Amino acid sequence: MKKMDIRKITAMTAALVMSLSMASCGGTEKTSGGSNGVKDSGTSKSTKGALTSDEAITAPETVEAEASDDADRAGDMKEAKAATADADIGFVEMATAADGAMSDFGSADGASPAADGDIEIAPDVSEPTNDGKAFVLTAGEWNDNNNWGFFTNLAKNGTINFPVFGFDPTHRIAVTVTKDGEPAREQLVELLDSDGNLIWMAKSDKNGMAYVFYKNGMKPAKVRCGESVKEVTGDSNDGQGDAGTTEVTLEAMDSKKLDDTQVMFILDTTGSMGDEIAYLQMDFASIAEDVDDGHTTFSVNFYRDEGDDYVTKCNRFTNNVKVIQDDLNRESATGGGDFPEAVAEILEKTITNNDEWSESANKIAFLIFDAPPHDDKEEQLEAAVKTAAAKGIHLVPVVSSGADRDTELFGRAIAAETNSNYIFLTDDSGVGDSHLEPIIGDYKVELLHDIIVRNIKDLRD
Repeated sequence: MKKMDIRKITAMTAALVMSLSMASCGGTEKTSGGSNGVKDSGTSKSTKGALTSDEAITAPETVEAEASDDADRAGDMKEAKAATADADIGFVEMATAADGAMSDFGSADGASPAADGDIEIAPDVSEPTNDGKAFVLTAGEWNDNNNWGFFTNLAKNGTINFPVFGFDPTHRIAVTVTKDGEPAREQLVELLDSDGNLIWMAKSDKNGMAYVFYKNGMKPAKVRCGESVKEVTGDSNDGQGDAGTTEVTLEAMDSKKLDDTQVMFILDTTGSMGDEIAYLQMDFASIAEDVDDGHTTFSVNFYRDEGDDYVTKCNRFTNNVKVIQDDLNRESATGGGDFPEAVAEILEKTITNNDEWSESANKIAFLIFDAPPHDDKEEQLEAAVKTAAAKGIHLVPVVSSGADRDTELFGRAIAAETNSNYIFLTDDSGVGDSHLEPIIGDYKVELLHDIIVRNIKDLRD
C-alpha cells in the first residue's frame, strides 16, 4: 500500500468522521478515544497500559483498577458499537467515493465452490480491486513467548491473572529443535508425564522453536522429538519455588521447508463488528495480492451466536480471490446482543474438526473478534488450541474495540500456546470506539494491513 495514499485517506477519514459525528444523534458529539491521524508505520508508542519490566512489579493495584473499569464498560461499549455499525459502514462507502469509485464487488448466493475450481490469485478486470483505498485501521503487535520474563512477572505479581476461560499459559517449556546445528522446521515435539501420557504436542517453527505447555499441578517428565528424548521437571504449584525446566534442545532427524501456505480469516459478524467487516471487505484483495506467491490459498469463516440467523458459517480453502470476496461481501454486522459470542463453536468447526488443513502447508488463522467465548466452553476451546499447536496452525487473535481485559488475556493465551503473535487494534486511526490498551511493553503502531501481510510472509521466509 502506497504511503501517499494512506496520508490522503487519513485526512479524508478525519474530516468525514468529524462531519458524521456532528450530524449524528441530533448533534451529539461522538468521541473515538483516539487521534484522527495515522502514525507512520513503525512508530514506537509508549502508553499508560504499556509497562516496563520494573514497572510491572509495582503496578498491580493500578492495572487491576483499570481492568475492573474496562470490564464494567465492556457491555456498554459493545452496545454502542453495535448502534453505530451501520453508520460506520456508510462512512466507508463515503470515504471510498471521495477518492474515486471502487470496482463493483459482485455477489453470489450459496457457499464457496470446491477448491478444485481454483484459479490464479492475480485479479482480472472482473475481480475487486481497491487501489490502496482500504479502510484505515491501525494496530499493534506483541509476542509473549519472545518476552517471557516480562509476561511471567506480570502473572506472578498479580497484574494479570490466569486461568482465563480454562487457559493458563504460564507453565511452559521452550524447546529448540536442531538438525546438524541448524534449526529444524516442522518437527513434532511431545511433552509426556512419567507414565508416558501425552500432555502437549507442538510443531517447531522456522527458527526450530516449539513451545509445550502443561497445567498447574501436572508433572511433566520428558520431551521427545522422534528418537531424541530429554528429561524435564515441572515448576512448583505455587509459582514461588522451583521453576522447573524452562528450556531444552533436541536433535531431529529431519527438517522440512513447506512451499504452500494456507491463510484463514475467522470473523465475528455480530452487530458490534461493522468497522472490522468493512475493513476486510475492502482490504482482502490487497492482502491477497501482497502475499501472492502462486502457492497460497485462503478461507473466510464467520460466526455470531445462538439465536442469530446463523451460529457458524464456514468455507473451503481456495486461491480464487473473487470467491473469497463474494463470501465477504455477503456479510454484514448484525445479531449478538449479549457480550460473549460463539468463539468456541467456530474454533471447533475451523480448527478441531477441519480436515482441510494440509500437512504440506504453512498454516495461519486470524481470529478477528471483540468479545470472549461463553464460560461453559472450556473443553471445546482447549481441544481447538491443542489441535492448532499439534498441527502447526498459528492462531493469531486480532482483538477489536470494545474488548475487556479477559478477552485480551484469552487472546494472549491462545497466541502463546500456538506460537503466534497477539494483534490488537488501536485508537490511532480515529475509527470506531475506544480500544483497550493491552498490558504489555512498548510497541509500534502500524497499519493492520501491514501486520497481517508480515505475519503471513514470516511463516515461509
